[in-house]
Amino acid sequence: MPKRAQIELQRPAAESLYATELKKLVELDKDAPRPGGWKLTPQSVLKFILGDRALGITQKFVGSRAQLERCIVALATNRGLMLIGEPGTAKSYLSELLAAGISGDSTLTIQGSAGTTEDNIKYSWNYALLLAEGPSSRSLVSAPLHRGMSEGKIVRFEEITRCPLEIQDTLLSVLSDRMMSIPELPDSNRSLYAKVGFNVIATANTRDRGVNEMSAALKRRFNFETLQPISDLQQEIELVQRETNRMLEQASIPASLNEDLTEVLVTTFRELRTGQTEDGRTFEPLTTVMSTAEAVSVGYASVIHAYYYGDRAPTPENLLHSLVGSALKDATDDLKKLRHYFNHVVKNRQDQLWQDYYTAHHQVL
Repeated sequence: MPKRAQIELQRPAAESLYATELKKLVELDKDAPRPGGWKLTPQSVLKFILGDRALGITQKFVGSRAQLERCIVALATNRGLMLIGEPGTAKSYLSELLAAGISGDSTLTIQGSAGTTEDNIKYSWNYALLLAEGPSSRSLVSAPLHRGMSEGKIVRFEEITRCPLEIQDTLLSVLSDRMMSIPELPDSNRSLYAKVGFNVIATANTRDRGVNEMSAALKRRFNFETLQPISDLQQEIELVQRETNRMLEQASIPASLNEDLTEVLVTTFRELRTGQTEDGRTFEPLTTVMSTAEAVSVGYASVIHAYYYGDRAPTPENLLHSLVGSALKDATDDLKKLRHYFNHVVKNRQDQLWQDYYTAHHQVL
């Protein structure tokens, strides 16, 4: 995709955003063995996600190499991949990167919800053609699962446990037999068999556990991987700063989030998430999930705030204004907990930036 076209999109798909990197890896992989239907080798999919400085491939995800290898191997088999974890642990982003690296297409996405139907997952009909010609390949409208099987690509099923059980179980025969039945079509076309390269990546939040618990039969058809929050402070700081500045560049905002303010932001998120300071003091954590993804959003919003309403350089006050929208949602006690954090943790830090941060909370909270 041309650079200008990317700028006009709020969020290009991973295969468009990293098209140059993918092209480079495809050329390097030209004669290397790979699973059927894959654009890249398993080794190059890993490089695409974790980065390779020697090749000029950027790191896009912070996680365990061993866990990512297991995810990639699972997708080379006839079992699906289930990514579970707390909200904001980049499950959807990882599934997008995997689909972009393996299939060159991350757009075959089913968004799970209470309103998701079989039509949204498998196929529906063009009713004008259906009435005029009857059921045929021309009148059938492919949904992501039908397209993924027809084209031999990865299908992403986001928030699968938000769907009713009977909708989830539409995947059973597909994952077992790699076949979809289309009874409306003539006999010769009633069975769609998946092309090599097809598989399913599903995601689910641990906080949704028990809403629509997956059946044991469906669970057996997936390999499960649990994604954890980033454990290393410096890695999280680097990720938040890199992603925030990338979003600002994409939005053509000539400003950035400096490293010191990023450290304050990430430290705040980590401490409010765990209820523990870096030096081991404990307090009651917020009910809200203070995820790395939300930290990026807060960093981005604070720079936008400063750019349009301030002196263009973000301040602790800009940061705090943006933090409030993420931290305070529907739990009334969280405001009290946040004030306690500022009065008993932030106030005692001697660094001037933290003192400015503490002072700013009087105007915002």
